[in-house]
Amino acid sequence: MDELKQQLKEMVINDLKLQEISPKDINDNDALFGDGLGLDSLDAVELVVLIQKTFGVQIEDMEEGQKAFASIQALAEFIEERKAN
Repeated sequence: MDELKQQLKEMVINDLKLQEISPKDINDNDALFGDGLGLDSLDAVELVVLIQKTFGVQIEDMEEGQKAFASIQALAEFIEERKAN
């Protein structure tokens, strides 16, 4: 799980071009949107595509996306859960 969380942090930083932040700056439970990393709705769309391409995991709707994108921890748990099914 730690390896997955590290991979997710690097993906968020690199693919969403967050240049002033490093993986160690992101706490596993920090919010990804709003006051946390400050991601927006366009970032959410990009993340949905990245998660599907990278992990083969589909985020079905906004409600599922809100839960999955709550934090790096939540996203890692979501991916692990979906990959196990």
